[in-house]
Amino acid sequence: MPHLAFVRVIALFLACVPLATFARGQQAQPPAAAAATAADDAANKDLVRLSEKGEIWLDLKRKAVVVDGQVCLREGTLEMFACPKGTKEHESVVSLNCKAQEVHAGLLRVGAIAGTPVRFDPEYKAASGTVIDIYVLWKDTEGKAHQVRAQEWVKNTKTGKPLEYDWVFAGSGFWKDEETGQQRYQAESGDLICVSNFPSATLDLPIESSQANDNLLFTAFTANVPAKTTKVRIVLIPRHKADEKKPAAPKP
Repeated sequence: MPHLAFVRVIALFLACVPLATFARGQQAQPPAAAAATAADDAANKDLVRLSEKGEIWLDLKRKAVVVDGQVCLREGTLEMFACPKGTKEHESVVSLNCKAQEVHAGLLRVGAIAGTPVRFDPEYKAASGTVIDIYVLWKDTEGKAHQVRAQEWVKNTKTGKPLEYDWVFAGSGFWKDEETGQQRYQAESGDLICVSNFPSATLDLPIESSQANDNLLFTAFTANVPAKTTKVRIVLIPRHKADEKKPAAPKP
């Protein structure tokens, strides 16, 4: 259960977003394969902007969080799949044009439940929370739309295959800035969608995945990732407990 300071900060953040009430317990359908640009959103009644500055929306129809970003790394070891822009691009495949706290708030608004971040003391306990299905949408140089599960862009170094685990909404946490007294969201430093375990992660893997360089389990799946700076759209869809199976990836 998040501590009271965490609940208060999130509540204040959500209070600034005038949105209709979201239904819970309904299975969101995966997004149609299309890499719409921000300019298209004004005409899309299903999307409601979540931030004045960040490129993040709520999909009212599918109960999903939609974020725009870009490919920032195609080769090398990973600690994250995605980070906020200007943080940990050297170890993330994608950087997102929003704050980590905005993703957290958006997931709460579409029915996801934050669990608990990973723990290492007195013994390892995996992160928990609602499973979040993540899709990546983009257009190639010829304008053709593509869509894959985010796992396809992450390679397991032991198997040579795409990441086989789902992400869970661990929820990160807050720390107090002693100089200003302000509460600051821990994942803003870069730990947004992680493949190595971090207690500060907003989304983490529910398996033990070391941060130590010699034991990093995952790398960018170079063959599957388009060129650096390619504009992408990330869609995050909570998978509710009533659903026994993850939604099938939609066909383009």
